[in-house]
Amino acid sequence: MPLEQITLAVLAGGEGMRMGQLKGMLRIWGVPILQYVLDRLDWPGAKWLVTAPGREGPPGFERFDRELVDAEVGLGPLGGVLTALNALDRGMLLVTTVDMPAVERAQLQWIAGQLAERPEHLGVMCRRIVAGREQIEPFPLALRAEARSMLRQRLQAGRRAVHQLVDDSAFVVLDAPPDWDDFAWANLNRPRDLEEFERKTKGQA
Repeated sequence: MPLEQITLAVLAGGEGMRMGQLKGMLRIWGVPILQYVLDRLDWPGAKWLVTAPGREGPPGFERFDRELVDAEVGLGPLGGVLTALNALDRGMLLVTTVDMPAVERAQLQWIAGQLAERPEHLGVMCRRIVAGREQIEPFPLALRAEARSMLRQRLQAGRRAVHQLVDDSAFVVLDAPPDWDDFAWANLNRPRDLEEFERKTKGQA
């Protein structure tokens, strides 16, 4: 499937309690994080931003084709994924998060390709080895529009963990390619994570 036909959704509705500020308000080298993420991905298809009530319009939101707002606060990332799926008429949705700015377009393209090769599945996510143990990485995530009813049921049942989608046989978890180094999974949860990210990307500003 051509990338131009795949919608990319960036989740940016997190409160960022450990960070001390809303995730969507972060800046990397002085650049709004949403702008940084979009510049890095240079996605050729539709680009949607998913935020939460009271957190709309973060810096850089105007770079997106559309901003979607969760129906209520507190549903977590799974709620954001469902918000995007509810707006998707058909086809495939790729989901990443604003606090994972090291993700590259090639990685999104890989996971989209994996789902395209598996028409019997509704979604694909990755796993990797961390400190000798297998770990499922919920994002980036590829889903078909038909996954919305399953996600809705899980939210209604209070099952909000995205990585637990793989408990359903309609979802598949695959080993991340070995050439994806640990930096690809950088997650900005605390101020020191942001400092470390800027240290590693020094010279790219």
